[in-house]
Amino acid sequence: MRSIGLVLGVFLVSGLLHPALAAGDAPKVELKGGERIVFLGDSITQAGVGPNGYVTLVKNRLAQLKIDPAIEVIGAGISGHKVPNLQARLEKDVLSKKPSIVFIYIGINDVWHSESGKGTSKDAYEKGLKDLIARIREAGGKVVLCTASVIGEKHDGTNKLDKMLDEYCDISRAVAAETKVQLLDLREAFLDHLQAHNKDNKEAGILTSDRVHLNNAGNLFVANQVLGALGVSEQKEAARTGKLRHVVLFKFKPEVTKAQVQEVVDAFAALPKKIDTIKEFEAGTDVSVEGKSEGFTHGFVVTFADEKGREIYLPHPAHKEFVTLVGPRVEKVLVFDYWAK
Repeated sequence: MRSIGLVLGVFLVSGLLHPALAAGDAPKVELKGGERIVFLGDSITQAGVGPNGYVTLVKNRLAQLKIDPAIEVIGAGISGHKVPNLQARLEKDVLSKKPSIVFIYIGINDVWHSESGKGTSKDAYEKGLKDLIARIREAGGKVVLCTASVIGEKHDGTNKLDKMLDEYCDISRAVAAETKVQLLDLREAFLDHLQAHNKDNKEAGILTSDRVHLNNAGNLFVANQVLGALGVSEQKEAARTGKLRHVVLFKFKPEVTKAQVQEVVDAFAALPKKIDTIKEFEAGTDVSVEGKSEGFTHGFVVTFADEKGREIYLPHPAHKEFVTLVGPRVEKVLVFDYWAK
């Protein structure tokens, strides 16, 4: 039986691993061979066991590490469930599995169902979380308590239930600190990501399909948060030995002229002289013979030494000026980041 100390690959998505993983002095879980990990939650976790779900992604990633004995991953999510529901089925769906680690990812319905008068009171929510933690510990398991993610993806606090959801997430944070269990602050991680990647302040479509339930990007995002909480820090490991590639593809609008396209290409090529965290830059047009480019004609690869370089680049005035130039001229943009060793 051995601890996981490094990772053999990377998830190919930008900005996924959030640092807010622990509450106060709470000891982090130390992942070892033979662990049995249960994910306890609502419909987000129920869907998480699907082919592209976050539970499945975590399971597949851990399997790739070939830890001996193998790590078992179990999903225990049921649609519509709240904290009291988790308390009622904890023995049957979790403790009977004899888990060594339990992720509790709950809170959305406790808040959301308040609109129909069927939410969970703050007092019941707090006491329920403490009860779940105590019973899991008594059975010999370790707990990672997750804050709820989002009910609406607007990043400026204007989603209808933002205030209430934040209050319940504060309860989860306080419970984690008081009980000294590891906190996975998904709420904070989601908000940081949406601030950076939801420039149009859309209500859904970034990490969720319907304001709440995760789309593919959201599942991958949560999977990376979970892996980080387990000490499987893929991006950090890659950062020690590789470079961060930022790939951008443009599909220009039909009415955009060749001269206007060239102006965009020249403006992009000028960024390395204006932003010193850009270490390498490449550009080219599509020459594929497979006919699968989907109308994307121009590709660019920007290389950074680390995530900090990208963090400086994205809000940099020169980059913002470039985005203003290119925005009206493109029909679609595809951005894809990965670590290259």
